[in-house]
Amino acid sequence: MNTAVKLQELMAQFITPESFQPYGQVIFPCKDDKIFDYTDAQLSLENGITRFYIMRLKKQGTRFHKITRHVECTQCLGSLEGKDWFMAVCPPENNNREPILDKLVVFHIPGNCFIKLEVGTWHAGPYFYHDFVDFYNLELSDTNLVDHFTHDFLKTNGLTFQIVL
Repeated sequence: MNTAVKLQELMAQFITPESFQPYGQVIFPCKDDKIFDYTDAQLSLENGITRFYIMRLKKQGTRFHKITRHVECTQCLGSLEGKDWFMAVCPPENNNREPILDKLVVFHIPGNCFIKLEVGTWHAGPYFYHDFVDFYNLELSDTNLVDHFTHDFLKTNGLTFQIVL
């Protein structure tokens, strides 16, 4: 059976705390003496051993057809060295077993902040134009083993996505 694959472009929008709110939080630098409040990352990491590490990713283009979510914890990602990057997301509507296609968006994330993905937020990335980017990643130690649910748009919808600026 020969099935046609449709390439759908997704325009990246610059991230703001307001635009990213349905998916999680954006955390920008603040003064060291700032008191903890709602603008700080609201983490959910109580379901296991916390893991904080630096992962080096090599450039793999800006096309994707798979999206993943974690339902046991939040996840924080940020680039080192001020490098910008992209993340595709769908809201964490956990009653749905798959992401809602018309709610898929892509954010352009500057290198001076990090994102916290809400529990259950579907995400694809990070993607970038640099040769490589080091990212810090905060999640649970077994997130990628026991809390890693992936949806394949190519298999279910015949779709591949291209991030565009």
